[in-house]
Amino acid sequence: MVREKLDRNEHRHPQNEHPARIGYARTSMVEQNLDAQIAALEAAGCTMVRTEQKSGASLKDRRELSTILDFIRNGETLVVTRIDRLARSMRDLQIIVDRLKQKGAHLVATEQPVDTSTAAGKAFFDMLGVFAEFETSLRRERQAEGIAAAKTKGIYKGRPPKIDMDDIKPRLSDGERPVNIAHDMGVARSSVYKAKAETVVDGGVSQ
Repeated sequence: MVREKLDRNEHRHPQNEHPARIGYARTSMVEQNLDAQIAALEAAGCTMVRTEQKSGASLKDRRELSTILDFIRNGETLVVTRIDRLARSMRDLQIIVDRLKQKGAHLVATEQPVDTSTAAGKAFFDMLGVFAEFETSLRRERQAEGIAAAKTKGIYKGRPPKIDMDDIKPRLSDGERPVNIAHDMGVARSSVYKAKAETVVDGGVSQ
């Protein structure tokens, strides 16, 4: 079983310790089959194929991809079948491409017209920053529109108010009930009880 995993995660050409084309295959779930991707990558000349079955929604915990990005060399090429095997957002894709650029490496997709070793490919990925910025701006705009709509409907409460323990403690010392203080100040009762506990420690409230 361990041998099978090693075979799937690392296919090396016996005469090439540092392959020029490194394949990366990914599925989101263990139940999904990687064989088609591996076959396509090997057919594209990849002498090493690293695989993992992780969600593409984030770069977090993508150990096989991280290994490739850490060790890929100048002039080598990262090959995938489709761009969405690498990332699901423009921002993450830009991060990956930037790391490849820093290493002097390239990116190729076998099923899409993507090849950063060509002038057209470089121009396309130079636009990634613009697309990523647009995506971020659009997300912020939608968030602002959602907040505005919620305020209009009277259902937007914003961030919880900052709790000032020094405002709560005197009221506790005056004998006010925690539930009344919490309601009046618009804070959680747990915060008032926390202030009460601190006041007891300080010797300010005995009840």
